[in-house]
Amino acid sequence: MRFEPRLNPSPALLLAAPVAAVLASLAIGSLLIAATRAPVGQAFVLLLQGALGSRFALTETLTRATPLILTGLSAAVAFRARLWNIGAEGQLMLGALMAVAIGGAPNLLGVESPEGLWLPVMALGGMAAGALWLALPTLARLAIGVDEVVTTLLLNFVAVLLVSMLLDGPMKDPLALGWPQSVAIAPALELGKLVERSRLHTGLVWALVATAVVWTIQSRTTFGQAMRAVGANARAAKFAGVPVGMTVLLTALMSGALAGLAGVAEVAGRAGYVTLDMSPGYGYSGIVIAMLAGLHPAGVVLAAVFVAAIMVGADSMSRALGVPSYLADVMVAVALLAMLVSTMLARYRLRRD
Repeated sequence: MRFEPRLNPSPALLLAAPVAAVLASLAIGSLLIAATRAPVGQAFVLLLQGALGSRFALTETLTRATPLILTGLSAAVAFRARLWNIGAEGQLMLGALMAVAIGGAPNLLGVESPEGLWLPVMALGGMAAGALWLALPTLARLAIGVDEVVTTLLLNFVAVLLVSMLLDGPMKDPLALGWPQSVAIAPALELGKLVERSRLHTGLVWALVATAVVWTIQSRTTFGQAMRAVGANARAAKFAGVPVGMTVLLTALMSGALAGLAGVAEVAGRAGYVTLDMSPGYGYSGIVIAMLAGLHPAGVVLAAVFVAAIMVGADSMSRALGVPSYLADVMVAVALLAMLVSTMLARYRLRRD
């Protein structure tokens, strides 16, 4: 038996891949819930109610989805050009750190109400930090062929250690009673709420605008076509006159900037300062979301809401039935594996020799 590429993969099969992934994750989740002797039907009802069943649940799901959309876009953009960015977690942390470095300056300077340009500068600073953090391993790949999977992954740990050092040093909040957290940004720089008496903030609007921008770039610009060409076949793209190295570098800057913006949105919209545990793996979850979305920007939004709903709903289910909340991580991981298998079967067929 061998795998043979399908010359014209069916659009129906490609669309069925994410559906199959979701169904597989729910099926495995059902088995795990049954193993804990909890009622499966009630567990999924509680999961759905905890994620979408009330105003509070819905706003919490969308709040959790906001950074996931941005990290999902970050991974999708990079993967489209076959730049394997596994470092969105570190880029998010560096973006958040830069946001605090800029957004906390008004407090240090005694400026109660920063001017209107301060927030855009803070956002651009966070995006620049994330972009530069990914530019380093990308340049190493282009110059001497270093595998970016390894370097971007290891730079996540470097970023965490760097943030830890600064939170225990020059950026430590003296009013935190020894807790390792940064100084807060100026209150005037905090993002507004989309829904009263909730944590849902205008960072969601940032994420949706970023989605539209990414889709426009990929589908309506020469650079977007160059990204797709490099991702499909770099040698053929180079032969056709596409500047492969520059395209990969610009893709890296775009991908890192999106992850950095996720960090800015978390600081300005939700936390107000940086802690080491501010991200429960948003950068890594972005990889799952990008794959579930088939690297399509619009699909990233849907996949991010799905993953956020699983995470938020699992917490509610866990409190009610005693089912471990880690079930959410298992379901998301199964969805990724099922998506990879489904996509492979949609693009290849088994042939008997």
